[in-house]
Amino acid sequence: VVNNRMSNYLMQKLEEQGVPTHYVEECNERDTLVKKVEIVPLEVIIRNKACGSFSKRYGVAEGTELSIPTIEFSYKNDALGDPMINDMQITAIGIATIQELKTITESALKINELMKKFFIERDIILVDFKIEFGKYQNKIILADEVSPDTCRLWDANTKQKLDKDRFRRDLGGVEEAYEEVWKRIISK
Repeated sequence: VVNNRMSNYLMQKLEEQGVPTHYVEECNERDTLVKKVEIVPLEVIIRNKACGSFSKRYGVAEGTELSIPTIEFSYKNDALGDPMINDMQITAIGIATIQELKTITESALKINELMKKFFIERDIILVDFKIEFGKYQNKIILADEVSPDTCRLWDANTKQKLDKDRFRRDLGGVEEAYEEVWKRIISK
């Protein structure tokens, strides 16, 4: 319920800032009406700080501020284990055209800047997040969800994890952390 409400709220905020999304309307606390999109089979990961697999892969201490936001792509394919994929591979195998990939990258960076500002105003650090895009009427738009299940969110003062890492790292208090994020989102 919290993820649905939060994702819908954030999608509306992004729409207000000129980011096209699949959001249409919230039907009830669990259901949302969205535009039917053809999902581009990419997970787009935007990182502002080193954390998780990035820290492990590159030996960068968790929490290290990156000098620029980084974007990683994973090919959405469960049978292959969602492998990382680069721009040239994406276009070579026809996942997206060069122009579509440019649109996705520009949109992801814009979303990152908007969300970083949005969250820091609520004393939350946007460490990194995963988003997906879809094609709707021949345009690339934001799809799927934006929630603590898809974002790494830390309390700006205590660095307490307020996201799915509470579950991944067996820290407990998952629902309480999500509720805290929701409370901060709607309090401004």
